[in-house]
Amino acid sequence: MLLVIDVGNTNTALGVYEGERLVVVWRLTTQRERTVDELGILCRTLFTLEGLEVSGVHAIVIASVVPPLDFALRKMAQTYFHLDPLFVDWRTPTGMPILYENPQEVGADRIADAVAAFAKYGGPCIVVDFGTATTFDAISPRGEYLGGVIAPGITISAEALFERTAKLPRVDIRRPSAIIGRSTVASIQSGLYFGYIGLVDGILARMLEELGPETRVVATGGLSHLIGRASAYIQTLDDNLTLDGLRIIYERVQRHQAR
Repeated sequence: MLLVIDVGNTNTALGVYEGERLVVVWRLTTQRERTVDELGILCRTLFTLEGLEVSGVHAIVIASVVPPLDFALRKMAQTYFHLDPLFVDWRTPTGMPILYENPQEVGADRIADAVAAFAKYGGPCIVVDFGTATTFDAISPRGEYLGGVIAPGITISAEALFERTAKLPRVDIRRPSAIIGRSTVASIQSGLYFGYIGLVDGILARMLEELGPETRVVATGGLSHLIGRASAYIQTLDDNLTLDGLRIIYERVQRHQAR
């Protein structure tokens, strides 16, 4: 079994693969203060609840955008799984050239998203990942990572509105029944939801002008279903795109090392 871990600023996703089959996915809140033992016990507990054997894991691949957790994750893998994990970054032989001016600035999750999207859907393509930040990543017809766009996530926008205004309440992010809100809560929800769709589609329209109308647009991340279904340009929703990317990257690294 292959254990893949995608550590984001808000949530952490763990997946277990048997070959190309994703056996199970767990989605947890990211806690930067977790110790090696807390992470190890958590992983063992999750495996036990699913009836999986920790000893059956032959490799661990990690994409992390939370550097304070990296040491604990590495030590956890070594202590509880007796494995040295592969941390994905710009130097990893993924088979995808990174054309960013400074490749080391590209997050591991964005690399995994791009690799998976091109492998599964071809190019040119755009990946929209709805996380703490919303990222837009462009991949060329030849499978090159071209660059992208980074925007504040919709949750960040909602929290900023609540924290920076004296009288506006915190609200759930959902699709309102009408664009014109008849209460403060409904008005905020309308602004967040429809305003964010406008942001997403405005960016995608301009990216498609550069990449061409045949470009496939794929969405992933926690709020991809909420926003993606209302977008005029998003064609495919893929909840496990990042995890699939980590699996594909692991397989490519294995082939690279076997040469």
